[in-house]
Amino acid sequence: MRRSLLTALLALPLLAPSPALADECDGLAQQIARAVGAKRPGRRMGPSIDVRAASGVTLNLTCRAQPIVQASSGEPSPSAAYFRELTTASELVIGEPAGVIQPILVRAYETALREGRKSFIQQNGWSASCYTDSAGALRTLCSVGRIPKD
Repeated sequence: MRRSLLTALLALPLLAPSPALADECDGLAQQIARAVGAKRPGRRMGPSIDVRAASGVTLNLTCRAQPIVQASSGEPSPSAAYFRELTTASELVIGEPAGVIQPILVRAYETALREGRKSFIQQNGWSASCYTDSAGALRTLCSVGRIPKD
């Protein structure tokens, strides 16, 4: 028991983001919080930071090789605010204009809903993906991020 606890504690620094990556991620979370009217980002949990928009939509920013922003919804259909907030955050994460991101994000959602499976759309070095489940507590999960270069 002691040995496994010691092994787990020694492995924790390997799981934590590097200080430079953490600083970049914290800065990006601050930008997203301002853009969606949040008072401040939530606490960091490993590589992830939650941001609750003024509209009530909760976004999750995960920073690894490339940052990814996602949002989930328990509603039968996500609200317009859901897509607006996720698009606003995505614009900051991938650097594409909201007018380019939103139709692709909506198409990924509609495809997932229609086909009953995860939809993944790649576009100019970034991707939008959505998953829907009409019976679960988590009805929709969509994410946007840059595609890591090999």
